[in-house]
Amino acid sequence: MGYLIEEMFLSHFDQTMQLWRTSDGVHLKSVDSRETIGRFLKRNSGLSYVAIENNKVIGAVLCSHDGRIGFLTHLAVDPDYRRQGIGRSLVGRCLYALMGIGISQCALMLFEEDQNALNFFKTIALSGRVEMLMMKKLE
Repeated sequence: MGYLIEEMFLSHFDQTMQLWRTSDGVHLKSVDSRETIGRFLKRNSGLSYVAIENNKVIGAVLCSHDGRIGFLTHLAVDPDYRRQGIGRSLVGRCLYALMGIGISQCALMLFEEDQNALNFFKTIALSGRVEMLMMKKLE
């Protein structure tokens, strides 16, 4: 059986968190709690996705927007399932969903040192330039 891409719901939270915890490019913070992810998914309904195979989350991505620009973050694919088009499918579903609500631009949230993610996005023909410095309040 192959994988399926499904909308992410809070019922996917535990498996998705496990995937994110074991993914090099995802840095979890206190804002990544069940409650805050639940609010995020409700606010951005129909935009975030998981890849499922045999009832297991093998890929996930969060997607949101500010009304003008979409944002992708927390993209991860289980290492045992990489190079099968799962990341490409997840990103494609997000971009398609954003276009469906009239958003034609999307920003990627990557860590500067995450060369694997940068190379992946270049491979799927997403490109651009680094033009954003994000800051956060220290906890």
